[in-house]
Amino acid sequence: MAKLLIADDNAAIREILQIAADAAGFTALLASDGEEAWQIFTEGGIDLLLLDVMMPGLDGFALCQRIRRESDVPIIMITARGDDYDRIMGLDIGADDYVVKPFSTAEVMARVKAVLRRWQKNEQSAGALACGNLRILEGTGRVEVAGNALPLTHKEYDLLYLFISHKQQIFSREQLLDLLWGYDYSGDTRTVDTHIRRLRAKLEKAGCQGGVIATVWGRGYRWDCEEGQ
Repeated sequence: MAKLLIADDNAAIREILQIAADAAGFTALLASDGEEAWQIFTEGGIDLLLLDVMMPGLDGFALCQRIRRESDVPIIMITARGDDYDRIMGLDIGADDYVVKPFSTAEVMARVKAVLRRWQKNEQSAGALACGNLRILEGTGRVEVAGNALPLTHKEYDLLYLFISHKQQIFSREQLLDLLWGYDYSGDTRTVDTHIRRLRAKLEKAGCQGGVIATVWGRGYRWDCEEGQ
């Protein structure tokens, strides 16, 4: 069940969109302004946002820009104006679609479903590895935890990709050095431990669920999946 975040300073609009989302089989979370929406978004798990352009404080445009620095989650802008400026502005800063007030809830939910279908199709075509709430988008080199971007260094990304694509397989330090640093690497094998320690810390801080990088004493490391992952 997809989770929608509806941000609008008009309580009546929030209510009718929530009713429509429930009827369409979505879970809806509500925010009355941009800052509240941002706080909810940072908690993770949001599949699509409906953002009103004209909100007090942090408006929809500014919030869209802030989210785009962290995530590619689908965003639909809601505007009270029908002119081209709002539509072009929203699309230019990364919105996926827009609806103009007054609108029918049937139209809004149709647009939500269409954007989610496109998003899922794009993910599949890009090639996505997933484990719990962790996703690696191979086509873009992006890593997300609960829909939020997880910044990794090049080597951290390579390590994570190797583990996720070979779940439960044990890699020795020497194998990891050969695969990711090159067979002619002459540095200390402890560099592997350092990179894995940093990667573990980032995954834990981001709230990664579904698996962990486990130490297999005397043999190396592997990705241990939680049950059902």
